[in-house]
Amino acid sequence: MRLLILLLILFTTAPTLAQNKETAGIIILGIAQDGGYPHMGCSKECCNKAWANDTNKKYVVSLALVDPIAKKWWLFETTPNIKEQLHYFRQLTNGAYNNLPDGIFLTHAHIGHYTGLMQLGREVMNTHLVPVYTLPKMKTYLETNGPWSQLVKLENIKLISLMADSTLALPDGIYIKVFTVPHRDEYSETAGFSINTPNKKYLFIPDINKWDKWNRSIVDEINKVDIALVDGTFYDGNELPGRKMSEVPHPFVIESMDLLSKVKSKTWFIHLNHTNPLLWDASRQNEFLKSGYHLARQGQQM
Repeated sequence: MRLLILLLILFTTAPTLAQNKETAGIIILGIAQDGGYPHMGCSKECCNKAWANDTNKKYVVSLALVDPIAKKWWLFETTPNIKEQLHYFRQLTNGAYNNLPDGIFLTHAHIGHYTGLMQLGREVMNTHLVPVYTLPKMKTYLETNGPWSQLVKLENIKLISLMADSTLALPDGIYIKVFTVPHRDEYSETAGFSINTPNKKYLFIPDINKWDKWNRSIVDEINKVDIALVDGTFYDGNELPGRKMSEVPHPFVIESMDLLSKVKSKTWFIHLNHTNPLLWDASRQNEFLKSGYHLARQGQQM
């Protein structure tokens, strides 16, 4: 009993990123696929729990990188839930950081990953020169298509082009490495990020086609980091009856589990579609977690 009490004290008093003034890290602000959870128009079992109980709702995939020394933070992805996520971040960090991020990193031009930029325009926040880091095709897309081009013209945002396989230095020994991954690139290329802090290294690949379509080994890439947040959109190929899964060729979780067995302790699945049972089925979640893999949790500080 005494040991149990000590463990409870240790667990409940462990410092969070909000409390720790020396450790840079990330905070998960959303874990769902582009449509969020519950999903628009869905009245099936997978979404009914979330429609009935707000505590089950999940924001679209996004994360915050925080630097407690410089009191700066950076947002990865601007989702349709950006309003809620910026407020959520402020709650999680006890208001220790500015309301707006010191920069935004975007992966690609699918609606769940960049359309939150509209909230920075004059109709809402009317921000001034918020740095937005993108790969070149994404930069051109934002510059040449409305309403995003208006954000550039009115200097609500400042677009900064990243080059594939380049490294950007942030304060206090934090480095962002950007690379491209294969995906449905209708309007832009798709980026993945390696986030290196003095204490931990993270891999962020929320969207990708099948792993064997990439010219890198995902196992090798995970071996380079401490925590890998990877595409977990669909659990298997049975989730979208009547739709060709070749149109959305994400790696199924069951495929990734076979491939990543040697790095399972570092692997966290994110970007879960509303149909994915790992998002809403408790028994399937428990079975999955017993395998040694992890699910990213909204609000998790890593």
